[in-house]
Amino acid sequence: MGRIKITDTSLRDGHQSLWATRMTTEDMLPVLHNLDNAGYYSLEVWGGATFDVCIRYLNEDPWERLRTIRQEVKKTNLQMLLRGQSLVGYNHYPDDVVEKFVEKAAENGIDIFRAFDALNDIRNLETCMKAIKKTGKHAQPCVVYTISPVHSVQHFVDTALRLRDMGADSICIKDMAGLLAPYASYELVQALKATLDLPIQLHTHYIGGLAIATLIKAIEAGVDIIDTASVPMAFGSSQPPVETIVRALQGTEWDTGMELHQLFEIANHFEQLRKHKGFERGVTRISDMKVFEHQVPGGMISNFHAQLEQQKASHRIDEVLEEIPRVREDMGYPPLVTPTSQIIGIQAVLNVLMGERYKLCPGEVQDYVRGYYGKPPVPIKEEISKKIIGDEQIIQVRPADILEPGLEKARQEAAHWSDKEEDALTYALFPQVASKFFEYREGRVHEDIPQILSRDEVGEELQDEQRPVVKLPPARVIEMQSRGDSEMNIDEIRELILMLDQTSIAELELQKDDCKLTLRKSVSTGQDKIETGSGSGNPVFQEENTPPTGQNIAEVVSPMVGTFYASPAPDAPAFVKLGDRVAQGQTLCILEAMKLMNEIKSESAGTIVDILVGNAEAVEYGQTLFLIEKGCLLHIA
Repeated sequence: MGRIKITDTSLRDGHQSLWATRMTTEDMLPVLHNLDNAGYYSLEVWGGATFDVCIRYLNEDPWERLRTIRQEVKKTNLQMLLRGQSLVGYNHYPDDVVEKFVEKAAENGIDIFRAFDALNDIRNLETCMKAIKKTGKHAQPCVVYTISPVHSVQHFVDTALRLRDMGADSICIKDMAGLLAPYASYELVQALKATLDLPIQLHTHYIGGLAIATLIKAIEAGVDIIDTASVPMAFGSSQPPVETIVRALQGTEWDTGMELHQLFEIANHFEQLRKHKGFERGVTRISDMKVFEHQVPGGMISNFHAQLEQQKASHRIDEVLEEIPRVREDMGYPPLVTPTSQIIGIQAVLNVLMGERYKLCPGEVQDYVRGYYGKPPVPIKEEISKKIIGDEQIIQVRPADILEPGLEKARQEAAHWSDKEEDALTYALFPQVASKFFEYREGRVHEDIPQILSRDEVGEELQDEQRPVVKLPPARVIEMQSRGDSEMNIDEIRELILMLDQTSIAELELQKDDCKLTLRKSVSTGQDKIETGSGSGNPVFQEENTPPTGQNIAEVVSPMVGTFYASPAPDAPAFVKLGDRVAQGQTLCILEAMKLMNEIKSESAGTIVDILVGNAEAVEYGQTLFLIEKGCLLHIA
């Protein structure tokens, strides 16, 4: 027994759980010195969703964020969350990518690597544990806590023993959904301390309201280190507040030695930031209390509500939360932590939205059933497996064993933008998103080909995280037929389109030198008609031809809100093009939604007669993606 050490999660899990990971590096800078001097054991600053969100939404380089924090934090350990073979992504990556990522993370400032596997399949931790030990940094693998008919204290102890044998410097109990009850935490910590001669750290979430009591009982049982967050980023789906814990332990044998006035100075910064950006406080809702049924983790729950709202399905949240445990049981009771929480969660959403269970299964769900994420706690139900992957065989080897090396390929493809190893790794993890980020960083996004954007593109491009998005009425993408308007500012045109939509004005005209742009709003159809001409009156823009319609035309519509990708990778050919004959069940595109790649397949055989969405465009629920002229394909032997 002795003084309790504390890890602060505010700069990673705190804002991931409550603020959808939207804190920027600039937001963090003013408080880093105070955090460094507060007496924390470590600061969790990287990993988890921070990497993805940096390049996807914040247009920040996550590697630069880490270097910046390291420059400011001199005394305190910097810690990251590593998803085992999935690193900071959602798929398994080849061993050479894992090894290089760990090496570069250590080189750029990480002292403690907290690594976990969503299935507690420790085969998926082998490579990253070896890589961490090679760097000389602290390796802290996790026992992922969950509740199911097959998870017991002995299961968790056995897992911890195997992690110790792999070279663990400490063990973390990762309770990502706040499921660990106070007396259960006492029993588990006591069992681990009796079996292992290693420091034990406890990570839990407040989501169900148990976290403070759970930490206190774990402390009584001998836990060495606990996770907390600054109070503006505590409670709700986040961690318990550090201020409460510090005060509760003052004058006891576990006194942290931390000063409350210093902690309140830090809290004041985050509170002002919260107010300025309109971020929510941590609040426990009725739906959150249902965590003991659905087990959706704290890091996902805030995003989950937002994603359902995006899918126009917020009113069906209760149906989805009821479906999640059923899908989890079907899938062999995996703990719900990234990426299995996303896999189970989106499948539950699709089951509800489609009105039929497993009618549409994302590629990640199929890969999970194939065994590409590892071995679930119990075998997947045979009838479910057959429905999702048919008669395919489930692999029995370590998933990474079937992956080809990927680092050199990533280096070559990323060389178009950069020769930095860190950029090659970013590309290896998120090729589609990384490509867009690199283009943004270089200031080359669509600068060479001006175009009028569809309403969805405009909404996506102008979207502000803290204010409602104003969208245009439905309109088709209009292609430029002349470069005579090269002097016109495309941003001005987009702004005028938004202005027209928000007013009762029916027509706007813009004259610039010898180029004229006219925007007319049709009241009867809700369509915008856009005309541009030179002084001679010759048209520069024309609307596309009206797409074919009729009983023989099948529409392929988007089953969700997401991003449309025409090809499986940036350098790969499109799945289909105009005029292609397609078979029933053939993949037409990928729709990225809720951070998963969903293959959209044709329900009819026929010919592609129109593709209504461009690559990397945002699409709405129910939006038409393709038109297919139905007709049977002839198979000649």
